[in-house]
Amino acid sequence: MGAKRDYYDVLELGRNATPEEIKRAFRRLARRHHPDVNPEDPESEARFKELAEAYEVLGDPERRAQYDFYGQVSPGPTYPGDLFGGFGSLIDAFFGPRRATARPRPRRGADLRYDLEVTLEEVLTGTREVIKAERVQVCEDCEATGSRTRSGERSCPGCGGTGQSQITRATPFGRLSTVTTCRTCQGRGTVVEDPCESCGGTGRRVGEAEIPVGIPPGIEDGVSIRVEGAGEAGERGAPAGDLYVVVQVKPHEIFERRNRDLCCEVPVPFTVAALGGTVMTPTLEGPEELSIPAGTQTGAVLTLLGRGLPDARTGVRGSQHVRVRIATPTKLTPRQRELLEEYAREGGDRVEEEKGWFARFREALRGDE
Repeated sequence: MGAKRDYYDVLELGRNATPEEIKRAFRRLARRHHPDVNPEDPESEARFKELAEAYEVLGDPERRAQYDFYGQVSPGPTYPGDLFGGFGSLIDAFFGPRRATARPRPRRGADLRYDLEVTLEEVLTGTREVIKAERVQVCEDCEATGSRTRSGERSCPGCGGTGQSQITRATPFGRLSTVTTCRTCQGRGTVVEDPCESCGGTGRRVGEAEIPVGIPPGIEDGVSIRVEGAGEAGERGAPAGDLYVVVQVKPHEIFERRNRDLCCEVPVPFTVAALGGTVMTPTLEGPEELSIPAGTQTGAVLTLLGRGLPDARTGVRGSQHVRVRIATPTKLTPRQRELLEEYAREGGDRVEEEKGWFARFREALRGDE
């Protein structure tokens, strides 16, 4: 630990300073370096202690004389910060009691979150849900007064409704007044003399509530809906919090959502794909006929306009995109097989005569020998 600074330097004084100049210097520097005035400066408390220690010595004629002669002084009976009940009290001794802080206001109720799952069908049309949630709500037995007789709060007898208590005591610098928060009412300035048995005088208690929530058409996954005043009740008449309903859209077994559009896959018989025709495709509003052009290949995408989801702002619906998957029959009757073989021959496929790729590969190897 380093050597202590000269007490005269600490108070920014010369050695011939008068007692009045010492007092004025300490008053000026203490006001400047008090921790309450510099809450963000971690060095202010150490600086203030140094000022208080210097004043404790130089402000006492006997200890000052000892310090001037020996350059040091024996420990005093106490430290000023402790003598006056902390730094705030030491400032009070010089500058008078600090102004009382404002009484704490009743706190607003807490906000709540609820996760709600909806289906794609509900996204299409919109829906209205009733949420059952456990929350802190107004005590109905006392009508939020906290009082068994509903008389409500009365002025605190301990502080006279100010929320503050003032203690005055004698110090070496005179009478010292310290303002603190009233312990009886915890600074509120009011008390409930006959607390409600159901809520213990708070005016609130936990209960289950049914809250209606409207889900608009076209809502996106993860969107939050704010229900004003549906959160927890506030303290003694303070405003209630809000409820935030976070919407989660359930995965669909058929459709995949892409913003306003829907995508699905439909099997199409190979004869319909080749010759053209119609098949039934699912939509969110029920089965619908889909036209298949002749020669449609597997993987082709056909579009149904206006069969998607609505835009949440404009209401305009997107499209439904249908991916074609050619369905090949796994079992054929002899007649069906005969017709297909004939078709293959007519089309130049020659399934029975044409050599497979493995045979052609083997012949190519022989040609290199």
